[in-house]
Amino acid sequence: MTPALRKLAITAHVSFSIGWVGAIAAFLVLSIAGLTSNSADVVRGAYISMDLIGRFAILPLCFAALATGLIQALGTPWGLMRYYWVLIKFGLTIVATILLLQHYFGAVAAAAERVSGTTGDQLFSPDLTPLKVELVRAPALAIALLLFIATLGVYKPWGLTAYGRRRLQEQGKTAHETHYETPLGVKLFLALCALVVLMVVVLHLTGHGLGGHGH
Repeated sequence: MTPALRKLAITAHVSFSIGWVGAIAAFLVLSIAGLTSNSADVVRGAYISMDLIGRFAILPLCFAALATGLIQALGTPWGLMRYYWVLIKFGLTIVATILLLQHYFGAVAAAAERVSGTTGDQLFSPDLTPLKVELVRAPALAIALLLFIATLGVYKPWGLTAYGRRRLQEQGKTAHETHYETPLGVKLFLALCALVVLMVVVLHLTGHGLGGHGH
């Protein structure tokens, strides 16, 4: 990319990413209102609004941030697989996108459908409580994940991957270590990811996972 095009790509990526976080924050506020409010009108309005925010704000901003991040990686010297922080950042964005799609077409759509045909005291039925709690928990975790992704982009930890070092050597540039080991931070991060995945699998197998809200 030319310098001007690179700045445009960075600006677009940052703008879409901030918008994504902001839309999820608005979603979280509405989900808390839906969980805690004693007003039927507030609860119904919150979940219908969440459906609109998810459909017309969160989903488009998610894909726009993913696309501009990919363009930025492939169009600059950072590359997509040369640095650990870029590779992990992109991988986490893919995971966040998949979870978002699963969550939106599952819990959010179910909540909007149920409240649209529910009146009065039925909106406060104990049967709806697990779904309401999930709609608070999921965006809170999503914001934490996106903030971690943003932190990777700012601090750029862990340096070059083995592939990145080979590319430097092929280009005749200096690569200090001949025998390269995966940084400890990356190992700890991957171990944490494996632990989280294991916990999610166990929760699903025992009927307490994200899908256990009992439509």
